[in-house]
Amino acid sequence: MQMPWRRTSPTSSQPSTLSDDLRSALTREILRTELLRATVLLITVSLLMTSMLVSYWMFPWAIEKIWRGQFSPAPLLVSYVPLLLFELSVIATLRRRLALGRDLPKIGRYIGVLVETSLPTVGLYMHMNIMGSAQALAFAVPFAYFIFIILSTLWLDFRLSLFTGFVAAAELLAMAMLYHPPGFADDPPPDLAFHLIRSVVILTCGVLAGAVGAQLRRQFESSIAAAGARDHITNLFGQHVSPQVVDQLLAAGTQVTGETRKVVVMFVDFRNFTRDARVRLPGEVVVRLDEAFAVLIDILERHGGIVNKFLGDGFLALFGAPIEDARAAPRAVAAAREMLAAMDEHNAGQDWPLRMGIGIHIGDVVVGTVGSPRRKEYTVIGDTVNFASRLESLNKEFGTQLLISSAIRDELGAGASDAELLGSVPIRGYAEPMAVWRLA
Repeated sequence: MQMPWRRTSPTSSQPSTLSDDLRSALTREILRTELLRATVLLITVSLLMTSMLVSYWMFPWAIEKIWRGQFSPAPLLVSYVPLLLFELSVIATLRRRLALGRDLPKIGRYIGVLVETSLPTVGLYMHMNIMGSAQALAFAVPFAYFIFIILSTLWLDFRLSLFTGFVAAAELLAMAMLYHPPGFADDPPPDLAFHLIRSVVILTCGVLAGAVGAQLRRQFESSIAAAGARDHITNLFGQHVSPQVVDQLLAAGTQVTGETRKVVVMFVDFRNFTRDARVRLPGEVVVRLDEAFAVLIDILERHGGIVNKFLGDGFLALFGAPIEDARAAPRAVAAAREMLAAMDEHNAGQDWPLRMGIGIHIGDVVVGTVGSPRRKEYTVIGDTVNFASRLESLNKEFGTQLLISSAIRDELGAGASDAELLGSVPIRGYAEPMAVWRLA
């Protein structure tokens, strides 16, 4: 029988909500990189400005020689202060947007690129008026464009990096070819081919920076999507799903809604736990349960099982779901034997020893997610689940710890040589007695 639910991938049970979460997470990451870019840019320009002023203070003769005796700190400060105020406002805006989880408008980013990348052009204009075109274009300022191109990578946007490279290349070419400062008539005329090739190199750097930024953005998107898928699976199956199972589910793209599958169901319960808990403090009860569950679940996961539900002082475990396993039955029985042995060892020296009862059955169940759009849970439904629960309860009647069904015994084959038939036992909810087997 196939349930009429639409089969979807693990990440599509809440498509719109998950998509919004992914977009929000990506927006925050991009804003963080943009905040880093603005901060690094401000620090870099500030350090360059400081080093220039310190050099002038310590080695004035060298600076005067370069600037032909016309160096003055005032123009530097005049060009630096507007950039300082602009970048501080950008940083404040990014922090505010980051706190609100809201992206920047695209036009704002392009305006920021235009303002910032034009700073070297302003510096070049000042130097050309002091040094002349030839010397200024061969000096350090044109290299400053590369600072902005490199940092444009942190926009994580190919078009913004390309725009940065275009602005730098266009403004440098325009200054070289169109601006001729007065007083330098002896300067040779500009060579179009020379300056055009240099601008093309700068534009190419913008393209490469954009490619790197786009690749970083894809990696961000991939990482966020993978984290979202992992979180979705963990939320769906509970925190008691092992990392190994989560990795298998992510790799396999396992369907988790609406299908009939052959699954091994195991019920585990501690005998007389409620009675013993009445005479103990709540904190002591929780600690004791946590200690016992830690031992049992570690064994369960090593044998390929998962805890589907905690049921107070017990739990429901599955083998063969959500990942199919042809050896689910022998694995479940091996896990049960090891769990019993481990609990005997764990009880040694305890003032509150715990005795377990385990029931195991295999059969067809409906596996899938149920719940509301806001809260879903992976579960198994069917007679197999009910019968496994009844088997576990029979441990009280027979004074046993591990009972299996005939279906499990058949699956084990030669591995069930120590199985002892307890007879056909009347079971609540079933019209006919059912064969019950005890394992040592």
